[in-house]
Amino acid sequence: MTIEHGGALDRAMARFGGARADWLDLSTGINPEAFSLPAIAPEVWNRLPDEALLSRALAAARGYYGVADEAAVIAAPGTQALIQIVPELGSPGEVAILSPTYQEHHAAFARAGWRVLPCSDIGSIPETAKAAVVVNPNNPDGRVVPGDEILALAQRLEARGGFLVVDEAFADASPEISVAARAGGDNLILLKSFGKFFGLAGLRLGFAISSAAIAQKLAERLGPWAVSGPALAIAAHAFQRGPVLDGFRARLAVRRARLSTIFERTGIEEIGGTALFALIRHPDAHVLHDHMGRQHILVRKFDYAPDWLRIGLAVDEAGFERLEQALTDACR
Repeated sequence: MTIEHGGALDRAMARFGGARADWLDLSTGINPEAFSLPAIAPEVWNRLPDEALLSRALAAARGYYGVADEAAVIAAPGTQALIQIVPELGSPGEVAILSPTYQEHHAAFARAGWRVLPCSDIGSIPETAKAAVVVNPNNPDGRVVPGDEILALAQRLEARGGFLVVDEAFADASPEISVAARAGGDNLILLKSFGKFFGLAGLRLGFAISSAAIAQKLAERLGPWAVSGPALAIAAHAFQRGPVLDGFRARLAVRRARLSTIFERTGIEEIGGTALFALIRHPDAHVLHDHMGRQHILVRKFDYAPDWLRIGLAVDEAGFERLEQALTDACR
């Protein structure tokens, strides 16, 4: 199963030319503003990450995500690592995945021997499903499943000896969506991405929230020193910067509103998205994708939805003006 992701700038350069500095990459769901980094002591780079540093980062994550006391939190080198492991926690059966969504969930469960059942909503999940995956808010359309429905589904799956995976990679900008405060049972595995909201995807850091038993299984599969010391130090710092985070989140909201304004001005139909990207519909989306590429602007296209494009945020007004001009030219 070949999966296309955003951020494939090297391939875009090979096709459309230009140096890296010429390109405006709007193909990912990563905050274009990187959170300010703390000073990191030399010994954090020089030593293996110790238990004190790990404990400090996990405690900060617990507070930031509002994790219930009875739940366990583990750190991983990105949520992608957890996505690879989770399907191996139970014996294979049928897994329902609310679709379309982030395709790595499908790939990981299929690779582990599960029969994957794409479902359009929770109501269409069959009684035969032993597990389910919900990306909330969803990538790429931004669909949000209410917390009560999430928890009710987890209980139904638990009655069948199964579990629910909830991927909250894009929930940081809208923390009211999260069910972290009500997690803690074996029936619910919650995945959190650090890099997307904080604009530090290169750090490769994610978290899982579940029961102590599930967390222990995940930790054993990840092995010792799964997360680097610098990543843990940066997370512990960022999670506790309350007032700074308020401003960071506010700037993100301004950029997102600016993106929607561009679509309104250019007559582009916006049909969904999250705080970090928009999903648009265009009858010639792949033609529009190539037009943007020739302008050295990279956006995300979808093989399974040829009339969709996903467009992320620019970091500054110059980037937004460049995007608006390219869309205006394309729609003339």
